[in-house]
Amino acid sequence: MTPPSFRRRAVLGAAAGALFAPLLTGCSDGDGASTAAGGKVTLTFAWWGNDDRAQRTNAAVALFEKRHPNITVRTSFAGYPAYVQKLATQAAGGDLPDVAQLDYRQISQYAGSGTLLDLGPYVKNGTLQTADFEKTLTRTGVYDGRQYALPMGKGTTGIVYDATVFKKAGVATPQPGWTWDDWAEAGKKISALGMKGPNGHTYTGLSDLGVNEDAFETWLRSRGKELYASEHRLGFTTDDLTDFWTFTDRLRRAGVVSQARDTAQIGGAVEDTPMGRGIAATDFNWDAPFLGYPPLLGDQVHFAPVPTTDGKVGQYFKPTMLIGAGAGTQHPKEAAELIDFLLNDPAAGKILGVTRSTPPNEKIAESIGKSLTGPEKEVYDYGRTIAAHGTGAPPMAPPRGDVVLQVSFQRDYQRVSYGMESPRGAAEEYVAEAKRELR
Repeated sequence: MTPPSFRRRAVLGAAAGALFAPLLTGCSDGDGASTAAGGKVTLTFAWWGNDDRAQRTNAAVALFEKRHPNITVRTSFAGYPAYVQKLATQAAGGDLPDVAQLDYRQISQYAGSGTLLDLGPYVKNGTLQTADFEKTLTRTGVYDGRQYALPMGKGTTGIVYDATVFKKAGVATPQPGWTWDDWAEAGKKISALGMKGPNGHTYTGLSDLGVNEDAFETWLRSRGKELYASEHRLGFTTDDLTDFWTFTDRLRRAGVVSQARDTAQIGGAVEDTPMGRGIAATDFNWDAPFLGYPPLLGDQVHFAPVPTTDGKVGQYFKPTMLIGAGAGTQHPKEAAELIDFLLNDPAAGKILGVTRSTPPNEKIAESIGKSLTGPEKEVYDYGRTIAAHGTGAPPMAPPRGDVVLQVSFQRDYQRVSYGMESPRGAAEEYVAEAKRELR
């Protein structure tokens, strides 16, 4: 049997030749100052995302330029892995864009190295409004007592699943409170159907979450532990990681989760995942990227809560991404104005929708929620369902070493999935490296 129709529609990928190619052009003078002809200010603004996010963001930027005729904004975007690499290179040279989209994991890294602008003065003088943001969400952009970034969206994780395949396998629709054992059992039933993907690869019930540090964190939190206990200390033990990797490895050996050759191709885009490639019925992801699955796979794809451990919830709300300004910007006031517009202007909020998940401005979120349809409405409603069911407080922003450790986490588990290392051996290697990195 083959899975339900697999409709691949290009969602944008970060084509290497187009990496950070400007979408709106401006001028710059010879020494790199962001000025344009006639003395008008030119800002650079970069983010990661797909074509939907790009179209919406550029439309919002065009409205900002119309409202601020003295400011031109040069925009650029890429897929997540390429974006992170490019931004790291720019940060190393002290040349971040005037305005940049940031991951939760990058705040301590860039703020600690002096490459982000302190936004505190602009919050204090009213250029940046935060009154309609949740205080706990706003604090996620604080480092060493200073506000270096503001949230662009409020999101949480979930399990993307194909409802048609679930029904075919006789698996009930996932509900809040379902467990990791329920998740594994669903995978076994679906895998037993013997379906094949479009490339002839085995169609499994689950994507292998062993490579996913975010999934591990949620699994940990459902057991009362954290990924990090402090800036310099892990919040879990070698035994904890061994348990998680043993759990996922056994499922892989049983043919319930995606195999090593398919997991190894996971990148930053939905279409790179086993589910996105039509060879798995589920995936673990954040709610904003969920919007990329239905156009790719069909409207039978939906979003369900993350499994629990005996009913204990591990997921939480965090900024799906943040926005900040480069410390070297020559136009900090204008950069702050652009940030404020994207976060607080009602018209901009309507344009952007939930492409970065639920807007952080609660009034805008409530306003746009009334007119959302399709997958966007599902993301909006999902957030409210999860909030009603209960979540834990967001953890501290990951320490500076987490960017390196995230790569190590994936690499070490891949050794397990290819049979080159045992779950315990890989866990010991990872924990030892983490301790060195976090010193």
